[in-house]
Amino acid sequence: MRYRVDELAAKVGVRVDTVRFYQTKGLLPPPERDGRIAWYCEDHVDRLGRILDLKGKGFSLTSIKRLLSGDLDAADEALVNALAGGGGGHSGAAGAGLLSATELAGRTGLSPALVAILEDEGLLRPVERGGVTGYGPADVRALEAGIALLESGIPLEELLALARAHDGSMRGTAEHAVELFHNFVRAPIRESASSEVEAAQRLIDAFYAMLPAATALIGHHFRVVLLQAAQARLELDGDNSEMEAIRAKAEHGPLEATWRA
Repeated sequence: MRYRVDELAAKVGVRVDTVRFYQTKGLLPPPERDGRIAWYCEDHVDRLGRILDLKGKGFSLTSIKRLLSGDLDAADEALVNALAGGGGGHSGAAGAGLLSATELAGRTGLSPALVAILEDEGLLRPVERGGVTGYGPADVRALEAGIALLESGIPLEELLALARAHDGSMRGTAEHAVELFHNFVRAPIRESASSEVEAAQRLIDAFYAMLPAATALIGHHFRVVLLQAAQARLELDGDNSEMEAIRAKAEHGPLEATWRA
């Protein structure tokens, strides 16, 4: 059966410009042409259904294109699916518990305008699960931490600049960590697995095991470096009362081992 573009869009439940957008992105093969009329077929219907299904699971358009072209196999698809879910592990219903930007603002007490600024800056990134886009508990905790820094007296512009600088440096570290995962975990698993099903499960298990370990290691290191920098600054221009107060706090609190490192 053949379809005009409006008929194809109506059959799969999308807008005409959505069909054309996917076509410009190389996700949808071009239609056959009969003069000035473009005709689509059942293959286009099936392809659009696959695109919408993957998009609903949180796959990026880049990942969808690679899956459709055969660059990623079933094992990689399972891992990408886990990554698209935000690394949340074996959670409940897709999209359950996610907050909209407005709800996130209400939960944290920030203005919706400020949440929008953080989104525009790329410092706040929503996730997509099961066709639902929003923010999770980790985003709430991060914003609450940012509010605590603002309340301590740090200006918003300076805090945003610090966040941008941290984002830039962390991207390099993250890319390095991903490369290590690819070379020393993903590649050996794919070579030794007896099937794509086994490879998929082992890749997901490895990812969920390594993610908290890597974040804990990097987070601990940043904490150590931050405290060392603070101590160095106090030793440079702090007075004796400040130094004694900090040392006393470190000796009786959870920062003792880190401060003395």
